Amino acid sequence: MSKSIVFTGGGSGGHSVVAFAIIDYLKTKEISEIYYIGSHNGIEKEMAKRKRIQYFSIYTGKLRRYFSIDNFVDVFKFLFGIVQCFYLLLVKINEVDIVFSTGGFVSVPAAIAGRILGKKVYLHEQTSRLGLANKIISIFAHKIFVTFESTKALINKECIVSGLPIRESLINISDTIETSKPLLFVTGGGNGSHLINTLVEAYKQELLERFVIYHQVGKKYLDQYKSRENENYKVFGFINEQLPSILNSAELIISRAGAGTVCEMMFLGKKTIFIPLKIAQKNEQYHNAMAASKKGHALVVTEDELDCINFIDIVDKALLMKEQVVQTSSNACDIIYQEILTKV
Repeated sequence: MSKSIVFTGGGSGGHSVVAFAIIDYLKTKEISEIYYIGSHNGIEKEMAKRKRIQYFSIYTGKLRRYFSIDNFVDVFKFLFGIVQCFYLLLVKINEVDIVFSTGGFVSVPAAIAGRILGKKVYLHEQTSRLGLANKIISIFAHKIFVTFESTKALINKECIVSGLPIRESLINISDTIETSKPLLFVTGGGNGSHLINTLVEAYKQELLERFVIYHQVGKKYLDQYKSRENENYKVFGFINEQLPSILNSAELIISRAGAGTVCEMMFLGKKTIFIPLKIAQKNEQYHNAMAASKKGHALVVTEDELDCINFIDIVDKALLMKEQVVQTSSNACDIIYQEILTKV
């Protein structure tokens, strides 16, 4: 029996990429309809448009564990987002059987409304540690999928280690990019990273002596850096369709350490320098990066260490590593499919 599913998740490229990896897989199965609930201006909205998925925008607010005047405004956005999700699931897409969250605060209202309305609610946790949003969602979820085995011990509910859903476009990459020198790909994630952007700017001349640089600076930094482009330094806001060929061609990658990025680099076996986000919940990015480092083809440099090292020395060390595929997660989508759509 075919079912209708609404996906929800966003706030970062990691949440969105995982959602659409699963969506692409489910499109090959007997699914009656797929919808998406996300934010008004998030990356997920652009991706849904490209995939021709019917998309519904809701208001969302971030719940912070520290004092901020924004908390007073965001709590009303959050409550209004729940009301919007009730309306969507009762009126606009009332045939939906399943609410599938890939995390982020925008997905909390849909998970709450879905559970109260009797929908099956599922969550995929990409990182090694649950953030506040996913802790809330886990209360309402019937079943939780995790990337790492170690995460199971942190969740007091039925939990399945699925691994990270890998985009089909990354599983069998054939396209490459021809460059005059080895390609260095730098990314601070879908939203960009001021710290990584500044780091590259500081060492750009030395790096350009060795590499052609493709730099994903983030949408909000695009205007600032676009004027600095030349034939060996290419700037992007957010890369989507071209990413597989860039990753396939890169000699070295410098990146933050969101779970999605880490697992994809482990899957591809790419030489990577991870710079974990220091303020990530429970230092989750550091734990993600160390999982790759222990496999021998990634280096981890903390934000604090950047102040007392020559980054070119780190680049030299990284280039000596061997590319080796150490983790295969290409069956994660099938594990999820079997659990949510074929089991009663």
